[in-house]
Amino acid sequence: MTPLLQVQNLEVTFSIPKRGGWPWTPPNVLRAVTDVSFDLNPGETLGIVGESGSGKSTLARAIVGTVPASGGKVLWQGKNLLGLTGDARRAQRRDVQMIFQDPLAALNPRMPVGEIIAEPLITHQPDTPRAEVRARVRDIMERVGLLPNQLNRYPHEFSGGQCQRIGIARALILKPKLVVCDEPVSALDVSIQAQVVNLLADLQRDMGLAMIFIAHDLSVVKHISDRVMVMYLGREMELAPARDLIRQPRHPYTQALIASVPVPDPAKERARPRRVLEGDLPSPLRPPSGCVFRTRCPIARADCAMQVPVMTAVSGLHEVACPYGTANG
Repeated sequence: MTPLLQVQNLEVTFSIPKRGGWPWTPPNVLRAVTDVSFDLNPGETLGIVGESGSGKSTLARAIVGTVPASGGKVLWQGKNLLGLTGDARRAQRRDVQMIFQDPLAALNPRMPVGEIIAEPLITHQPDTPRAEVRARVRDIMERVGLLPNQLNRYPHEFSGGQCQRIGIARALILKPKLVVCDEPVSALDVSIQAQVVNLLADLQRDMGLAMIFIAHDLSVVKHISDRVMVMYLGREMELAPARDLIRQPRHPYTQALIASVPVPDPAKERARPRRVLEGDLPSPLRPPSGCVFRTRCPIARADCAMQVPVMTAVSGLHEVACPYGTANG
């Protein structure tokens, strides 16, 4: 199968002026994303997990094009998106849409819902007849669980879950091939999270969408993803089919993330051993040498500080960036 999206050695850096420095003083370099590579097939869901500050959202925005990449390639059906500008880049954006983390902040408070949902269609397909625009808006509202008679209401009249459904409708009205979901349920109540995740799964199946689903909660990601990529301080730690990653995590960081997911049975939750990561996430301005996870890794060795580990296949589609990682610790 030919990949729909190929990300190759993607880099995203930001220049941070030094405090108190002279105007000609070289700035600090913040490496938000470093050497990230993966493929995404049509209809597939790739989950991306990691702590806050691991580079997940920056990676998503670099793929969509709202954050400039510093290096690497983002190939969309074989064409490098990073080399496109103007009308060519805009034409590609019809096929790649994004759902944002804060549902209310992502919606224009001065526009009624019908206009918000129709805006991408009018922008990218301005010749669409008004009657067709209205019909497509009503259709997509029904598909995401909204009532068509609500299209003249404003965002503040809706709950958080309903606002996220509006955001989903806006992203899907162009019938894209890929939807990038940047922590779409983190701002919602737990009961509403399940509804939105199930809605996204149903829409993906019905519309044949490929999806990148970003979250910091593995318990959410594992239910919707075909494969999962684990990130830490801007780098890939592990990439595997979701079932393999949950059952046999190889990287110590992945094992710690899985151990932090609560077990629904109170007795089992109290009895199971604890694996708590010590220390805080290092600053991306001053990342550790070698393996960026070594300062918090329970199995770190002296040579972990000498060389950056590369993603290596351990079995089938399972890759890990740790030469000492073992299944289930």
